[in-house]
Amino acid sequence: MARTTTLKPAAPWVELRTTKADWDAADPALLETMLVQLHLIRAFEEYVLELAGQKLINGPAHSSIGQEGGAVGSALPLVSADHVNGSHRGHHQFLAKAFGHVQPEGFAARDAISEPVQDILYRALSEIAGLKDGYCKGRGGSMHLQWTEAGAMGTNAIVGGAVPFAVGFAWASQHAGTDNVSVTYFGDGAVNIGSVLESFNLAAAWKTPTCFFIENNQYAVSTNVDEATGEARLSGRGLGFGIPSWRVDGQDTLAVHLAMQQAVDHMRAGNGPTVVEVDTYRYFHQNGPFPGSAFGYRTKDEEKSWRDRDPIAIVEGHLARRGILSADEAKEVRSRVKQVMAEIGDRVVEADPNGKPGQLRIREELWPDPAFLNRGIRGDIPEITDVAVQENDAFGPDDLEDRKFVDVIAAVMHRRMSQDDTIVTLGEDIHRLGGGSRGATKGLADDFPDRTLGTPISENAFTGFGGGLALDGRYYPVIELMYADFLWVAADQLFNQIGKARHMFGGDHAMPLMMRIKIGTNTGYGSQHSMDPAGILATSVGWRIIAPSSPLDYVGLLNTAMRLGDPIAVLEHDADLYKTVGPAPKDLDYCLPFGKAAVRREGSQATVISYLSMVQRALDAVEESGVDGEVIDLRWLDRASVDWDAIGESIRKTNRVVIVEQGSEGTSYGGWLSDEIQRRFFDWLDAPITRVQGSESSPSISKVLEKAALAHTHDIVAALRAVTA
Repeated sequence: MARTTTLKPAAPWVELRTTKADWDAADPALLETMLVQLHLIRAFEEYVLELAGQKLINGPAHSSIGQEGGAVGSALPLVSADHVNGSHRGHHQFLAKAFGHVQPEGFAARDAISEPVQDILYRALSEIAGLKDGYCKGRGGSMHLQWTEAGAMGTNAIVGGAVPFAVGFAWASQHAGTDNVSVTYFGDGAVNIGSVLESFNLAAAWKTPTCFFIENNQYAVSTNVDEATGEARLSGRGLGFGIPSWRVDGQDTLAVHLAMQQAVDHMRAGNGPTVVEVDTYRYFHQNGPFPGSAFGYRTKDEEKSWRDRDPIAIVEGHLARRGILSADEAKEVRSRVKQVMAEIGDRVVEADPNGKPGQLRIREELWPDPAFLNRGIRGDIPEITDVAVQENDAFGPDDLEDRKFVDVIAAVMHRRMSQDDTIVTLGEDIHRLGGGSRGATKGLADDFPDRTLGTPISENAFTGFGGGLALDGRYYPVIELMYADFLWVAADQLFNQIGKARHMFGGDHAMPLMMRIKIGTNTGYGSQHSMDPAGILATSVGWRIIAPSSPLDYVGLLNTAMRLGDPIAVLEHDADLYKTVGPAPKDLDYCLPFGKAAVRREGSQATVISYLSMVQRALDAVEESGVDGEVIDLRWLDRASVDWDAIGESIRKTNRVVIVEQGSEGTSYGGWLSDEIQRRFFDWLDAPITRVQGSESSPSISKVLEKAALAHTHDIVAALRAVTA
């Protein structure tokens, strides 16, 4: 008979409950602070629901009423330099962290509410109402609250979407030599999200001081936690990753505080991540001022059983029992806080002269200017004065040397990392195999081992980790995606998080990040490793895109792009460029001018626009076709960086356009570009814009089918002859 051995988890898993002795031992000042903060959050949320009930909140109002204990208890052990982020239901956590920032000495129950605390309430309410005085200038609303000075790095509307960023915050604090920690708040619904579990693994593997704080309010909208998972004790997830985990009653603010203090001590000591699960309950529905029972998925008895264990009532009871605060004094705290919220509300709303009695409206002068709409999508273009900014034709023969394209990638990255110790490179296998799968990170792990991070196969986690580094601001992440198709695996982090972060949170903070993306066309790797992502990236907000067609351009474009405070996508053709040899600069610091295309061949009959390896094919096609074509190498592909002056000058001369790319028809970059060209230059066009691109289907493994799916020189020749016929 086979022998079985009971295995023990690698990390402890405990449930913490307070006793009367714990409450008796608690500092009276701590309990008073808890009570005041609980009341502040409760009154704030009640007022938000009042506005929502009058339809003065545009969009959702995810109330945290009933869940205040977890937020207050968990935030009290934190300092301003600790980072937190959260989910769509995050008002309470944001407020608790902000309160601790402006009033770290705590709150006395008999004192008036201070001006800094009132300012937090006003700015948070303004943000939820979409007003210009809000923390994100009205862009974030209820689900996107951020105040980085307080360590509140942003709440998030995508379930589980913020979690990978928190691992980046934690790594940055750890690598900077501090003992600061990162707390990411999310609910029971997010526990089953891939990005969350990937982040558990990444934090455990790298021992980052990340607390995964699970706010188990029993329902993901209307689906009960018992329906959604086979193990409803959600802190058990931590054991599979070797993460010490705590389970605690979330209605007991002191219990949460004690568990969190243990978790924070564990992380500050350098012992890696933690999981804290609080069992709690939202008194209202997923969104708005009605209880869940109104929608039929909860009973009134169930709701009453949780309300009978209200976190405010529990703290008040112990304060009264210990003689610290009488019942009447506790009521006075409630009254005082309600009055403060009413006064703050009067700064935001006024009686609607056209409405019914009691009807309110937002004060007109508080709305943001519509002209503010698109400001802050990207950062400003910096002036470069410390290194040479020049076009390639300024180099003399002695300034250049022939080098393989992929070796130049490794060389310029080595140079950048040697000059700037904030640069961190990360990706799958980049620290092995002599520089990753193709050698583009050769030498980096040898010379910068602590900043060359070989990641698990978890694109959501490590791209989001890079996003966290960028938002934190202390490090500059350079992420390698082994193949462009993996954009879809990391799509939430790239498009919902990284690309939108600057604008969504008000437009002021930078998001400096670079993603190197290998395009696997002509490699025989088939449908899931061969896409050209230019069209996807160009039609997604926030990203800048560079597409170097030569070793010389790679150096100049990369150096310029890394000076921007924006997410940069670097497109790299694998088989079609990596092995090519061409002139490369000996000066690895030089910069190309920002946003300037290159005219690779002048001509008069047609403007041929291309990028990456297709530039050379376009040049070959012009010579073969007999058409006097002008070939433009775009170099910068995003809408904010495209050289419209160069394109327009050429079109006004040739009056015809051929766009050449390797991307598939459905996700074609040329589709967007041709639309923009006809909008800008329609009066100068004497023929429809012609596009040469790959087929509708993705390239297949078969050599014959792969060749048929891609664009070739003869396709460009045919297009040139047709457009000039």
